Amino acid sequence: MEFTLEEMRGHLDALEARIAEACKIAGRSRESVKLVWVSKFHPAEAVENAISLGATDFGENRVQEAELKFSAPRMAKDGSRVRCHVIGPVQSNKLKKAAIVADCIHSIASIEAVEKLERVCAALPGENGAGKILDILFQVNAGEEETKSGLDVHEAEAFLNGLAEKAGVATEDGKSENFPHLRFRGLMTIGKNTGVAEDSRECFAFLRTLQQKFLAKGGAFAHFDQLSMGMTGDLEVAIEEGSTMIRVGTALFGERDYSKQL
Repeated sequence: MEFTLEEMRGHLDALEARIAEACKIAGRSRESVKLVWVSKFHPAEAVENAISLGATDFGENRVQEAELKFSAPRMAKDGSRVRCHVIGPVQSNKLKKAAIVADCIHSIASIEAVEKLERVCAALPGENGAGKILDILFQVNAGEEETKSGLDVHEAEAFLNGLAEKAGVATEDGKSENFPHLRFRGLMTIGKNTGVAEDSRECFAFLRTLQQKFLAKGGAFAHFDQLSMGMTGDLEVAIEEGSTMIRVGTALFGERDYSKQL
């Protein structure tokens, strides 16, 4: 059942208290953690309610649903443009549509996808007419679960090193010679599906270590400062381990109606 606006307000207050406490324990500022409202399978009206409560960033698993809700620009309460995050795996034939609607894609896991996104973004209109600049994160299956997508935990570092070689010379602003329309922003993972938040600490810590290693390399990884990890059940552990983006859906919107999935 969808929450009403007032119910959403109450659940947001409770969630914000959890985030603030986790940040306090971790010695971090609340502003260092972005809340991504996962709006998959929730209607446009629920998105509007979220925006009225101050939401600025929304996550969608499916490109088709993201198009329906975010193809037309939406303005946040603070006057900024609402950002759309594609957080689910994207098939190759849907990468173009994903690049058009998304401000950030969290689930990239192949060089082929990176190369295709560069070609697509180069051909899209941008603010200065020189193509669209797209933020991308690389998904790592840090929990080593067969049901999860992403780079193999044992191959992720080699993949990123290979990406650095393909990227070529980087400019001072972190853009690369061969992928000038893409910003490599960081890593994403999904915690272990055990129901015990602490079980995800090791994979979250692994992701932070890997992200920090490549951020330190600079060049094409000059903007590699984001960690998308943590959901309703394990956000405290994720924040303690350095998450900069947590993805929360049901706790804010209510139960999803899966009969309406696209």
